Amino acid sequence: MRLAKGIVVDVAKTVGELRFSDLRRENMVQGEDGLPTDVVERRTYDLRSKVQGQMIQVSIPGNIPLRKFPYGTEAELVNPVFDTVSNATFQGADVNWYIKADDIVAKGKHPNTNKPNNQQGQPEQDKK
Repeated sequence: MRLAKGIVVDVAKTVGELRFSDLRRENMVQGEDGLPTDVVERRTYDLRSKVQGQMIQVSIPGNIPLRKFPYGTEAELVNPVFDTVSNATFQGADVNWYIKADDIVAKGKHPNTNKPNNQQGQPEQDKK
């Protein structure tokens, strides 16, 4: 079972303050021959969740550059989606949850996304 839009959660209450740990793994695109290629499909990072009291894993798309922040840097998730995958068993079901995000950024450093130049902190050009 998959939820079409993920689970809607209050991120601050669910994970609280996040601290960057390190890259956990890279998943590579599988070629036609069934072997992994050199193309990164997604990267999964370990982040320490203050509310959960443990490391959580967050996956971001492979087209986002490798994130390497100093250990313990406070981090934020860009457009996180919490979701589950369940598989029926003879005794009920096994349910696993996961978190995907568009990106992981250092707190307060949001990426520039489709904003006009004057909203990215660049000076406006004089009109003549």
